[in-house]
Amino acid sequence: MSNDLMNMLQQQLGNDDFINSLSKQIGGAEPAQTKVAASSIITTLMGAMTRNASTPEGANALANALDRDHDGSILEDAIGMLSGQKQASNAKMVNGAGILKHLLGGKQNGAVDMISQLSGLDSSKTGSLMTMLAPLLMGALGKTKKQSGLGAGDIFNLLQGTVSTQRQQNTGNQGMDMISMFLDQDGDGDIKDDVLKIGGKLLSGFFRRKR
Repeated sequence: MSNDLMNMLQQQLGNDDFINSLSKQIGGAEPAQTKVAASSIITTLMGAMTRNASTPEGANALANALDRDHDGSILEDAIGMLSGQKQASNAKMVNGAGILKHLLGGKQNGAVDMISQLSGLDSSKTGSLMTMLAPLLMGALGKTKKQSGLGAGDIFNLLQGTVSTQRQQNTGNQGMDMISMFLDQDGDGDIKDDVLKIGGKLLSGFFRRKR
């Protein structure tokens, strides 16, 4: 099932036309930067979603939201719906801001800053991209739930397994390490300070390796 979920997302994020369209939608960006940012955003949001679904209450809330607002139809024309060119059957299906508020809360700005540094995409465009991709992830998860008949506990197991697989496949990837460490932070202070604290050495190594 984790493969089904990742395949749905990869069909979108691995499509050059889709990435080019996203780059235009966020105000013009280098497609390569958009692609790195998009991958990091999906990884970050999936990790946050897994944490939120780790309690019975959180898992039930996620399952109910998927049943109510995210049937996967967004995947049929993601750019059309996310750009407003095609009307979604349910406004909450494309309400990226609402999804992000629920998933990340006070960590949202910190997540944007972290992904901007990792991808080279400026923070305003990263924030816009995150708002666009949050409904895409919910749609893919909702479609997987519907096709496989998953219950609340099954959804958590699916998410946990997918995140675990991502970490195993990206062992030694400093960007992935940074995202994992960011999501593991439980502090209630300034998230931007946390990003700088946990990411300084990782970013230094990351950008040295890119040169």
